[in-house]
Amino acid sequence: MKIKILALIAAAILASPPLAFAQRGPVASACASDIETYCKGLPHVNRAVRKCLEQNKDKVGTSCREALNATGWGYRHGYGCGGGACGRGNQPQ
Repeated sequence: MKIKILALIAAAILASPPLAFAQRGPVASACASDIETYCKGLPHVNRAVRKCLEQNKDKVGTSCREALNATGWGYRHGYGCGGGACGRGNQPQ
């Protein structure tokens, strides 16, 4: 009986992804090395990693900066449009 319970627990642990891999959006993909450099150890809750990346935006790589601009606050305020108006935030359509 104990072996069956241990086997079920082990299967459940193996079936669930680690927290670090649960966050796999465009920013997490584009900013993986920058997260390691500037935001290592921060929890992926309450936008802690996103805030850290935004605070270090002048230091992160180009693809990470583009992902930040194309999602979240940057997207809503028109920064993901390549400098052109795209109809979001205060940008004219």
